[in-house]
Amino acid sequence: MSVSPPSTPTYPPAIEHAVAHIGELLRGDYPLSPRTIALLLLQDDPEIWDEVQAQESASTLERIRTLKKELEAAGETPLAWQIEHQRQLWSQQIAAQVTQATRPPRPQTVADWIGWLCMNPWTGFPILALVLYFGLYQFVGVFGAGTVVGLIEENLFGEYINPFVENLVRSVVPWRAIQELLVGEFGVWPLGVPYAIALILPIVTFFFLVFALLEDTGYLPRLAMLIDRAFKALGLNGRAVIPIVLGFGCDTMATVVTRVLETRRERVITTLLLTLTIPCSAQLGVVLALLAAYPLGLALWAGVIALVFLVSGWLAAQVLPGRATPFYMEIPPMRLPSLSNVLLKTLARLQWYFLEVLPLFLIASVLIWVGQLTGLFDLALRVLTPLAQLLNLPAQTSVAFLFGFFRRDYGAAGLYDLHEKGLLTGNDMLITAVVLTLFVPCVAQFLITIKERGWKTALAMFGIAMTVAFGVGFALSRLLSALGVQVG
Repeated sequence: MSVSPPSTPTYPPAIEHAVAHIGELLRGDYPLSPRTIALLLLQDDPEIWDEVQAQESASTLERIRTLKKELEAAGETPLAWQIEHQRQLWSQQIAAQVTQATRPPRPQTVADWIGWLCMNPWTGFPILALVLYFGLYQFVGVFGAGTVVGLIEENLFGEYINPFVENLVRSVVPWRAIQELLVGEFGVWPLGVPYAIALILPIVTFFFLVFALLEDTGYLPRLAMLIDRAFKALGLNGRAVIPIVLGFGCDTMATVVTRVLETRRERVITTLLLTLTIPCSAQLGVVLALLAAYPLGLALWAGVIALVFLVSGWLAAQVLPGRATPFYMEIPPMRLPSLSNVLLKTLARLQWYFLEVLPLFLIASVLIWVGQLTGLFDLALRVLTPLAQLLNLPAQTSVAFLFGFFRRDYGAAGLYDLHEKGLLTGNDMLITAVVLTLFVPCVAQFLITIKERGWKTALAMFGIAMTVAFGVGFALSRLLSALGVQVG
């Protein structure tokens, strides 16, 4: 004989106790029951908080906040998620009483079949590979980062705007140090404005277009469901696919988007993976172009980065307390994207880019200027040079690593210069590309990590990235030598 579910959902004892206590504290006149008000307060409902703040005393409000903080500190997952999870279980109990499970219906339309194929592991991963190749590599990397950036950065800014601004500043400003701050090689203008507008803006614009297109078709929820099981081993769930995919456009932006994840543990693991293993589109485009002449080197680079992604995620999941949260997501029907929706979403994200990220590039320019004046640049090079030589690389590669911290594409471009001068063999290119990809994040991402995760976590990730980058590079160098492998 089956047991009927309770008439209302019940919650863990700690939550039930807090709900009862909050209900006793309330003295105002509300249209909802005290229990409902208490649950909405624990879920941070803004309208209910405004209503309660208008009717309750300061001491009552402080007591409610204290109860909420105590509950949050005791649990591994957010209160809102715990409450919603119990409601899900309750609704499933009710559904089990009145429904009978049958085999899911076969897809009826072409859109249904496409949606099913996107979630089936046998077909979903090949489809994902096609999306990454044509969407990220060809459209964003080759066309956006190559053709469009070349026209804007090299032709428009390089030939006309930059020389005009530099001549204007040097003729008006008499102080050498201020000139370097404004229009020097790493000044506010060269690094802040053309870099953000002529280089990064076209790349992220094309990436935002692809992302909005995938989002509007209904593909992203299916991708999240496809990789949910694999991400569980990394302490994450399918929702983490959103910042991970965004990281291939801009890691700084993706670090902000980790806010969509439900627990701090998941946000920390995802930020670590973005810091270590996800190259932004600017860096990815240059690295792929450099290794295209070495097919074996390109395959080994991709394999090493993928292996570090899996191992570092698994280790982080073992070290950090807590567990991956269950994953619920509504699967919308597949459909043709709406042009207006795609454009509106792209424009909204570009607005975010200008407000959140552009100021960070300006800050980076000031930091580089200070480093040049104080000699910290030279000190950093003296630290990095022995590490590069430990990998059997030319000492000049230390400059590429240092520049990679301030501009990912500068580091990759430094590789190109060394390659053109004949200083790097195919093995050297592979090792340097691996180290540069795993190296510390760009200064903009580092600053946003401080903002999102705090100083301690950001510095810890900085140290981990340095250690892993040179550790993996050293191991790869010795392994290639021991096996006698020559990639080109």
